[in-house]
Amino acid sequence: MEDFNGTRPPSQDLNLQALSHWLGEHVSGFSGPLSIEQFKGGQSNPTYRLSTPQARYVMRSKPGPQAKLLPSAHAIEREFRVMQALSASAVPVPRMLALCEDESVIGRAFYVMECVEGRVLWDQSLPGMSPSERAALYDEMNRVIAALHRADYKALGLSDYGKPGNYFERQIARWSKQYQASATHAIAAMDQLIEWLPLNIPASARDESEVAIVHGDFRLDNLMFHPNEPRVLAVLDWELSTLGHPLADFSYHCMSWHIHTSGAARGLGGHDLAALGIPDEEAYVRRYCERTGRSDINAVMRDWNFYLAYNLFRIAAILQGIAKRVEAGTASSERAREAGAGARPMAELAWTFAQRAQQA
Repeated sequence: MEDFNGTRPPSQDLNLQALSHWLGEHVSGFSGPLSIEQFKGGQSNPTYRLSTPQARYVMRSKPGPQAKLLPSAHAIEREFRVMQALSASAVPVPRMLALCEDESVIGRAFYVMECVEGRVLWDQSLPGMSPSERAALYDEMNRVIAALHRADYKALGLSDYGKPGNYFERQIARWSKQYQASATHAIAAMDQLIEWLPLNIPASARDESEVAIVHGDFRLDNLMFHPNEPRVLAVLDWELSTLGHPLADFSYHCMSWHIHTSGAARGLGGHDLAALGIPDEEAYVRRYCERTGRSDINAVMRDWNFYLAYNLFRIAAILQGIAKRVEAGTASSERAREAGAGARPMAELAWTFAQRAQQA
């Protein structure tokens, strides 16, 4: 999927003189001249590589001023805060350098972080690798998400990073509203899920003692791996992070085992996992449970269909938001069109898991 790699000229004009002046005042050691490129891929907050003769940086900003932002979306200041806090934990994150909430500088809020050099792997099946290499990379992903969910959010100063209690009720309501605000056509499965999900939250999902920092989009291509070791150097894209139920976050990560690669969707569905050296879903869940101190994997798997239905519903709502931006002309790439078209099939897959949960 090489179309995701590399950079291109920025899609919108940015005031490099103003940006360079601000960086000189707020980033230690910064010295121009400054050049800028935009990373390919990504449908939400634009990400840029800033280069000077001495150093490279990464800047992440809100979309341009012409974009109509949905409530609570594109909160880059939250990304900055959580990564800055996690730098004191076992979770690998880039070093945060500066946050600018003054939109007069370049027309939008942004933050700057160190540029971590490594590999971003886009294809879940990891083509061209040996079974042992794939196994090591998947085990490393498992280790990192377990470390995130074991991080002491109170000690890290993140006690107020999310609202306490009723996590699933609030998330279902949030994504229902965001879907309805961005609907471009009727999707029957989404309407069914909006009705079914809040009425079928299992007891395990209501356990108020289950609170952790959740990434919200933890997947292979949001990790920066070491150039030649099976080691995560940085977890990226924290836009959807909050305090929430760790199994919501982990089951989102595990959706790859159920999604077939098609268009914008990338997953492991249909692959011979044993031949690839990639653990099956149950083995992967078991290892996570061991790392997070969960003694009963059967209790986790009992409500697994609900968790998958919820997360697929959430993805469908996100994809519908992309479809809306395509319609509005603020996300017109072919990649965005493919992503937006995935809302319906993702919703329909979510509904199949909801039906399985209901039958169980």
